[in-house]
Amino acid sequence: MEISKPLMFTYLYLLIYILLSSGVILYNKWVLSPNYFNFPLPITLTMIHMAFSGAVAFLLVRVFKVVTPVKMTFEIYATCVIPISAFFAASLWFGNTAYLYISVAFIQMLKALMPVATFIMAVMCGTDKSRCDVFLNMVLVSVGVVISSYGEIHFNVIGTLYQVTGIVAEALRLVLTQVLLQKKGLTLNPITSLYYIAPCSFVFLSVPWYLLEMPRIDVSQIQFNFWIFFSNALCALALNFSIFLVIGRTGAVTIRVAGVLKDWILIALSTVIFPESTITALNALGYAIALVGVVMYNYIKVKDVKASQPESLPERMTKDWKLEKKSSDIYMPNMSSENNGGNDSNNNADEEAPLIASSRLSYFGRNITRD
Repeated sequence: MEISKPLMFTYLYLLIYILLSSGVILYNKWVLSPNYFNFPLPITLTMIHMAFSGAVAFLLVRVFKVVTPVKMTFEIYATCVIPISAFFAASLWFGNTAYLYISVAFIQMLKALMPVATFIMAVMCGTDKSRCDVFLNMVLVSVGVVISSYGEIHFNVIGTLYQVTGIVAEALRLVLTQVLLQKKGLTLNPITSLYYIAPCSFVFLSVPWYLLEMPRIDVSQIQFNFWIFFSNALCALALNFSIFLVIGRTGAVTIRVAGVLKDWILIALSTVIFPESTITALNALGYAIALVGVVMYNYIKVKDVKASQPESLPERMTKDWKLEKKSSDIYMPNMSSENNGGNDSNNNADEEAPLIASSRLSYFGRNITRD
């Protein structure tokens, strides 16, 4: 069986995403861990990432003009970019700080709570409805994570709290991105996202850095290797672009499935690279239970997306042909011209944004024009 070239590229993008995502996590752990490179300053490392990403995005947008910046007003920046940047900075800060206290394997197990946190925040913000089937999945995930935590040999309360707080901040960022940016009709790709969000996140991170890390920075005891930090920041930047490629080639559902596969690979690799990352039988059992809940949750979301999508083009053409054939028996000239005009506008709206109702499209159009 011959594999087509587009399918080969899809698999290649998925492989690149899995390798980069795993590599960034393992690289950050290696840099921050006192047992290895020993750079125990997670906020500083995160600020290096934000500064590098913001600088590259500025060059691509303003100097090389690879992409065109969106029309950003002060109102949109203040009400959308600033709060999203704040939670983005918090999620990176708390997530990277957790590497100082707990293992990579346990961190990945705790990340199974992400659908739980996202669902709770979405219900609280009104972007999702409370449902019994999803709630049962969330309970299953939570029980699995609790069992996994109970079986953790090197359990650390501080590290666990940092990681859970980072998950909550990331869930809030995802929900805010949906609530705020979609209401303004904005679509940001990874380059424009970093162009607007990275500098703002850098400013937010400078506050905890000034209070927590700057007073205890001893230049004489900190080793700084330019190539290590440059390659680390480059990997983090490349990960953002790889996510964009995977979603553009496949979709958000595929990247969820790839994320589950990546977690298993990462847990296995971390036990080899970092010998202190010991996995117990109770760890594995708890994570397996949580993973069942995550897979079921993803399945429900896939069904919801398919149910909300319009008919495929062949189905629509068949239905239109049958409708025309049926309506030809009661032909009315005036009605025909009016209906054609209405159907054209509706079909154009569906083709351009199949998941958004035409009435909402007109609302977005007014917002974009006004802003």
